[in-house]
Amino acid sequence: MLYSKKTAAEKRADFRALLASGKTLQMPGAYSPLTAKLVQQKGFEGVYVSGGALAADLGLPDIGLTTLTEVATRARQIASATDLPTLVDADTGFGEALNLARTVQEMEDAGVSGIHIEDQVNPKRCGHLDGKQVVDEITSIQRIQSAVSARRDSNLLIMARTDIRGVDSLAAAEDRAKKLVDAGADAIFPEAMRDLSEFEAIRKAVDVPILANMTEFGKSELFTKQQLEDVGVNIIIYPVSLLRLAIGAAATALDSLLETGSLEASIPVMQTRADLYELIDYEGYNSFDSSIFNFKLDGHFHQD
Repeated sequence: MLYSKKTAAEKRADFRALLASGKTLQMPGAYSPLTAKLVQQKGFEGVYVSGGALAADLGLPDIGLTTLTEVATRARQIASATDLPTLVDADTGFGEALNLARTVQEMEDAGVSGIHIEDQVNPKRCGHLDGKQVVDEITSIQRIQSAVSARRDSNLLIMARTDIRGVDSLAAAEDRAKKLVDAGADAIFPEAMRDLSEFEAIRKAVDVPILANMTEFGKSELFTKQQLEDVGVNIIIYPVSLLRLAIGAAATALDSLLETGSLEASIPVMQTRADLYELIDYEGYNSFDSSIFNFKLDGHFHQD
């Protein structure tokens, strides 16, 4: 009922323990608190909050238009709705080094378990689009150093995302990943890898957890969990999948409504009222409400 049963500190410790276990974690992207609850209900290990999905949900392209306040607010709402660790896309940190330090502390206060900071030029663009630009090595290192030095909870995971493979070679990506780990990154997100061998190369280059982005319609093939586990990937995200599924289904239903004048044909693919009530724990709220307000006063009421 209401919010997570676990504190932010407990969820951060859980995230660290899960990563240390060697298990490959699947973290579907939740674009709302309700979808985060669904991710937990289905038994996944964590929740991902995508900057691209958040921007799209606001009706904006993923080109750095969202603000720290918008992202932190949504991250707080999602993190509070689930007992699972939440990993949040913090883009390029929403500014320079001092802005990035504030970003880290705002995200800590939002209750998230980890964030990733990328090495694109600000304003950034979707990691699977052409025309990206990355910052120089020194700037990328300074971003991570700023993030690491700003956190107050050492269990907050600071992940470094590098987009350099999209504009340079795999060797450049390996080198940048090593430098980012040396700067203090707890994990590496190598964006837009071309195939499994490239993930494997990054795995061999660093000794921290690595993440694979299984976004549809992108540069990477949609590998299975087993394939990625076999090459040493620790976290798999599906950033915009639930949003795409929901909007795709909604578009189909609206077409049907225009054509037939009714949504009767869409009923079989809708979440039922009973399933919704179970997901948001209506019974828990009802029980709590009844326990407080369903009582009788014996005798006279005296006010001191």
